[in-house]
Amino acid sequence: MATRPFTPLSGRLRRAPHGDTSYVPAEGRIKVSVFVRRKQPIEPGGAGSGLEPRLRRYLSPTDLTAAHGADPADLERVCAYAREKGLAILASDEVHRRAILEGPVTVLAAAFNVDVVRCEAAGNHRVCRGPVQVPSELAGIIVGVFGFDSRPVAISHLRRLRAATSFAGYTGKQVGAFYNFPSDADGSGQTIGIIELGGGFRPADITTYFKEIGIAAPSVTAVSVGGGKNAPTTPDGADGEVMLDIEVAGAVAPAAKIVVYFAAGATDQDFINAISDAVHDTTNNPSVISISWGGPESSSDQTFQTQFDEVLKAAAALGITVTVASGDSGAADEGPNQWDGKAHVDFPASSPNALGCGGTNIQVSGTAVTSESVWNENVTDTQDDSFGASGGGISEIFPVPAYQSSVTLPANVSTGGTGRGVPDVSGDGDPSSGYRVRADGQEFPVGGTSAVAPLWAGLVALLNQKLGHRVGFLNTVLYANPTALVAVTQGDNKVGANKVGYSAGPGWSACTGLGRPDGARLLSVLNGSSGAAGS
Repeated sequence: MATRPFTPLSGRLRRAPHGDTSYVPAEGRIKVSVFVRRKQPIEPGGAGSGLEPRLRRYLSPTDLTAAHGADPADLERVCAYAREKGLAILASDEVHRRAILEGPVTVLAAAFNVDVVRCEAAGNHRVCRGPVQVPSELAGIIVGVFGFDSRPVAISHLRRLRAATSFAGYTGKQVGAFYNFPSDADGSGQTIGIIELGGGFRPADITTYFKEIGIAAPSVTAVSVGGGKNAPTTPDGADGEVMLDIEVAGAVAPAAKIVVYFAAGATDQDFINAISDAVHDTTNNPSVISISWGGPESSSDQTFQTQFDEVLKAAAALGITVTVASGDSGAADEGPNQWDGKAHVDFPASSPNALGCGGTNIQVSGTAVTSESVWNENVTDTQDDSFGASGGGISEIFPVPAYQSSVTLPANVSTGGTGRGVPDVSGDGDPSSGYRVRADGQEFPVGGTSAVAPLWAGLVALLNQKLGHRVGFLNTVLYANPTALVAVTQGDNKVGANKVGYSAGPGWSACTGLGRPDGARLLSVLNGSSGAAGS
């Protein structure tokens, strides 16, 4: 019998594990998610992204699937191949462009001609040695296969204030007032989706928290993705992240419905299925989605990043704004045991179809911000758990999007290359000027760019309510109207003994983007006082 030819999926691979790379064969049954091509490409930023939001005509979910979903014939060819290999087909649909397959890891690995092993240096996770490959007759049809590598691709971007202090933290409502958010809106009629890759919430904590701060508690619903569930444990785990997201967004837009999408873990398969399920959720119909999780671009492969970005294109086409934390380790974007001394940016904040959110430190007198600078705790020799700085820099994966052609982007300080600049916007993220959070019966101040993504998500809900329509993909509008934001010109996100990173200054910076929000200015722009730029 002739050997079937295979074609590797294209793009940069995930970096190899650090340390001793002793491998053992992978065993057991696993699931993989196979993504197929679209019938037709989606315009970056969604159709009409170069128009003012009030003039855009977003696609309905039905129209999106009809024009840009999977071709049923493509899915059937994948399923036929799976049946040939004796694999179980758990799901297959045109909306998500995916088929979920299950079988012994050895059988699945052979079906995609990839060497899958367990690696002690990677925490005994499954690791792929070499690229995933597809049968050559399916090359161009299959665009991604996720689930072989069980290493996490993302962590939560939350930092607790470790130093002893009397500072209890601000509420999202207070920070919204500092930033001139619309005071006559509460998010009515909007749904805020929140992606979580772990942790959970306790309804009693939500009730108590909002009673304490004098705001009606929002409606909060948990949605399971791939077997994930609302599973609270301790405040030092992912629960702090979950509660921060809910409490910040809920305090800004208390009448908005909050839907939390819980993935089963933080693998590439978990993450992309969570965002896909949220974007295509016609039951809850989120108008804005907040993501406070991410990792360096080198911690996941380019195929995953490309297909994740495809899901964000679908979000833009539907009029869904996606706000994403830019990372908490400054320009390093890595912890002390992994950092290679070079600058990195965080994904999915580096997706050109995401609104990347950096962090600042605010100084307040009464209800007014008296000064604002880049969040950077300026640790030079060590990076312990208390270290934090606003993530930002220049992507090594995504080229400069058209909307960033209006600003001057620096070269990547490590490679000298050009690319998508991160972040786009910023907001209060320093734990020392951060947010009051209640999780698992405890209250404490929290910061991180994790707080900025739900802050912006809450603002988008208010803007949608005030305008009577979705603002959708905001990047084009913001870059065409930078005075809708307040530039943050002081500070840097340089880290390590060699101070690797970028400085703030007039205009866009790789620390805080175009700046922090001014709700009144932004509402005026979105009301049509200025036009948008091309996508």
